[in-house]
Amino acid sequence: MSDILSIRNLSKTFSVEGRPLPVLENINLTVAEGEFVAVVGHSGCGKSTLLKIIAGLETADPGGAVFLHGREITAPGPDRGMIFQEHRLMPWLTVEKNVTLGLWDKSRRERARLADEYLKLVKLEGFKKAYPGQLSGGMSQRAAIARALATNPQTLLLDEPFGALDALTKIEMQREIMKIHNGKKTTMIIVTHDIEEAVFLAHRIVVMSNRPGRIRDIVTVELPENRSRGSADFGWYKKKVYDYFFEPEEDTAPEFAL
Repeated sequence: MSDILSIRNLSKTFSVEGRPLPVLENINLTVAEGEFVAVVGHSGCGKSTLLKIIAGLETADPGGAVFLHGREITAPGPDRGMIFQEHRLMPWLTVEKNVTLGLWDKSRRERARLADEYLKLVKLEGFKKAYPGQLSGGMSQRAAIARALATNPQTLLLDEPFGALDALTKIEMQREIMKIHNGKKTTMIIVTHDIEEAVFLAHRIVVMSNRPGRIRDIVTVELPENRSRGSADFGWYKKKVYDYFFEPEEDTAPEFAL
């Protein structure tokens, strides 16, 4: 697999009440085409900020950059789809209209065809005329996934998309996103607090330090695509990542008092 995404010397500092708040520091990472990468770390370590910079919703500090297929990312674009913690569907639009929201440059017939294709992919083909308020939480997230995939992005970014779901629905959604990834081979990057989720989904797990977020380690998960959560190998990887959160870090940033 060739590299599709390159993150180089990326740092990010916010200004809060006139004082600098370092969030990310010297992030360097490449992601291969078709790879599934998970980013894990404590709250506040900059995971979501990193994802927003890749999406073009935030800018990096001078000296750092993100490149997609060799082109520097400076703004959002259709080559990147993003799924947030909340589904962010438009409540006044049907599921079908939500899915085709980013397809304004397509003909009406093509929009309808793509809506049918991706709603079938996420098993919502019978709900295209429904409104978001008529869907369960899991179904709403499926619709959000269909919307993100409908633009045929090169990279799909997932910011804790299943965090608000109940345990059983979360497992179901993890299985669905894995099926989609295995079928379409879309490059995916997920930010999550859930170590089991990271082991279940990812080819590699990026372990972040406390703020300012740095890459502590990258764990390559050598498990089959059809993964069993109850296997000894699965448990070994889960413990390996889990242990990072109980090992002392060599240097951490002081707490920032707002």
